[in-house]
Formats: sequence, C-alpha cells, structure tokens
Amino acid sequence: MSVDLVYNGQGQGQVANQILNNGSRLDPGSMRPFVHFNEKTGQWGAYISTYMGGDTKNPKNFRTTPIQVNANTLRRDEWKSLDESVLQIAETRLNGIQDLISNGLTYTLGNAMGTTVLEWHDTGDAMEADLTMDGVSRGQGDRVTFQHNYLPIPIIHVDYEINARVLAASRNLGNPLDTLSAERAGRKVADKLEAMLFTDTTYAFGETDSRSRNSIYSYINFPDREELTVTAWTASAKTGVGMVNDVLSAKQLLIDAKHYGGTKGYTLYIPTAWETTIDEDYVGSTPDTSATNRTIRQRILAIDKITNIKVVDALPANNAVLVQMSPDVVRLVQGMGIQNVQWSTEGNFVNKYKVMTIQVPQIRSDRNSKTGIVHIST
Repeated sequence: MSVDLVYNGQGQGQVANQILNNGSRLDPGSMRPFVHFNEKTGQWGAYISTYMGGDTKNPKNFRTTPIQVNANTLRRDEWKSLDESVLQIAETRLNGIQDLISNGLTYTLGNAMGTTVLEWHDTGDAMEADLTMDGVSRGQGDRVTFQHNYLPIPIIHVDYEINARVLAASRNLGNPLDTLSAERAGRKVADKLEAMLFTDTTYAFGETDSRSRNSIYSYINFPDREELTVTAWTASAKTGVGMVNDVLSAKQLLIDAKHYGGTKGYTLYIPTAWETTIDEDYVGSTPDTSATNRTIRQRILAIDKITNIKVVDALPANNAVLVQMSPDVVRLVQGMGIQNVQWSTEGNFVNKYKVMTIQVPQIRSDRNSKTGIVHIST
C-alpha cells in the first residue's frame, strides 16, 4: 500500500513522479487498454477509451482509439470482472468514508490528475451591526479577512500482477479470470482511506504555515479538535448513565464551539470493543423508569441531534469521535474513484496492474480554530 503526494511541483512516490513527468496530464483511460475484435477489419486489436466530456453514461462521449500493446492486454469482459471485484470490496466496512458520501459531504475535482494541491480558504469574524434611529449614521467600516490553505491531493494505490500463462489458461478453458489479487488490492485501498479518517497518522508534504494547515489530518489528530477524557466504555468500568453523560459532555463542547448540529446532526463513531457494551440494557435512575426497557445505544440516540452511532474498526482502542456532519467540518475531496489501471509490462509474460484512487478526507475549522469534532479518549 502506497500513498503518493504531489505538492508545489514536487512528487513523493513512483506514481506521483510519473504524473509530474507527464505534465500532470496522466489519463486513467489511457492506462486501461483492452483487446477488441474489429468487425470492419476482421482482426483483433488493442484500444483505449478516452472521455471527451458531457454525460459519462453516454457512450458517444467516449472516443475509442487503437494503440500498440502486447498480447497480454485484457479484454473488456476481463476488465469488467476486475472492476466489479474491486468495487465489491471497496464498499465494505467503510463507515466513515461512506457517511461523507451519503451525506453529500463531497467536493469533486475537475481534473484529478492535474490537481496536485487544493487551495481553500477560511474567514475571520468581521463587521458589527449598528443600532440607530435614522439609519443614516455611517457605521464603522470593516471587511472579512481570508486565510489561504493548501491540501495535498494523494494518489492511493496497490500493485498486483497477472501472469500471461494464467490469462491464457483462463481464456482457453473459458474459466472466469481469477480476481483475488484485485479484490485484495481494492480492500487495501479502501482500508487506507478509512485509516486516513480515523487513525493517528498525518500526511504532510511541502511547506506548512504557522497553523500547520497544509497537511492531511484525521478526526483524532486534527489540531483544532475538541478533546474529552473519559473512562473506558466497558461494563466493568462505566454504567450506561455514565456513557450518556460522556456524550452529553461532548455535545456541550460542540455547542460551546458554536456547532449546533446543523441539518444532519451529530454522528458518534466508536471503536469495535465498545460495540457490545452499548447494546447492553440501560438502567436509568428515578424517575426515568421507562429507560430500563432500552439499550444504552437507544438511550444515546434519544439525545437531540445525535442521529447515528457507527462502529469503526479503524479507530484505535478507547478512542471515539463525535462529529457534526456538515461541509464546514469535514468533506471528502474526490478526484478519481477506486479503479484498476494497467501500469507496466515485464516482457510478454507479466502484466502489472494498480488499483488506484485519488481521494482525501479534509478536516476543517474556522479562523477562530473552532470545529465540529470532539475526540473522546481515555
């Protein structure tokens, strides 16, 4: 598993350097040659499909061009088998990333291969309302100030290979292409995306400013996050009432930071070890006798604006986060979805492939260093 970065004209990693060597115009379509039988010529040939713009679902918006490649190039149905296996794996256990997509918290890059860094801005507080009887008196002049920030755009990729003999045997015997390597590569790419959102790893490249804004952070290491220290959520260490009180304390921190839940509310992400604990019976105190018929999970979800509780395997033990699901707090910058590309060939015997994606979670805060994230830990 590799995460390559391109920033300020410099590359880190093989894929990043190839993009720079191609003038940041590396086209994924040109890296997916396929063998096709041309009915006009009566011959097999290798082609690539280039997107020309417009509706991506309309075949007329793609141009098919013949190219010269070796005999090991995949056919259309073989590419389809690899792509379906990658998508099948990529859609599993991506709770955090999938939540961003489902809630519309995404930002799409127009030219993913050509966009090596995303420039974004935050604003400072400005202007005050005046109270006068005539509305004529001129108020104090003021204007909004902006701060420039830069987010490196990574290329996440895993390599695998298909031996020419295996490919020939698949075709001769009519057996489906073995997609195990593509499945594993897709799973690793998906895992890396989830880890970028939930683990204590920072990806930095290029110069950073005094606030270290030019790095890729996760929920649990973003410098401006709110922090809350609690006792571990285990049956032996804490009661259901104690867990609910922890969530209420975390919510209060967000309210104090002027993040009131927005239209989509808050999502609570917990580690795997806490999952069975919150499904135990909640025992309330008098006069909350009705609460005895609920689980701890149900009691937490009864808190206003707490809309979801999700278990995330990638979260380190005894770490949880409460997140306001709004684009000013977090979004997924999308350039290229998870897909297969043909990378290089070793003679006529081995074709090398990559499962690649250009996506990065972006954690955000305002000029006052306020954000809608509480990191809960023991």
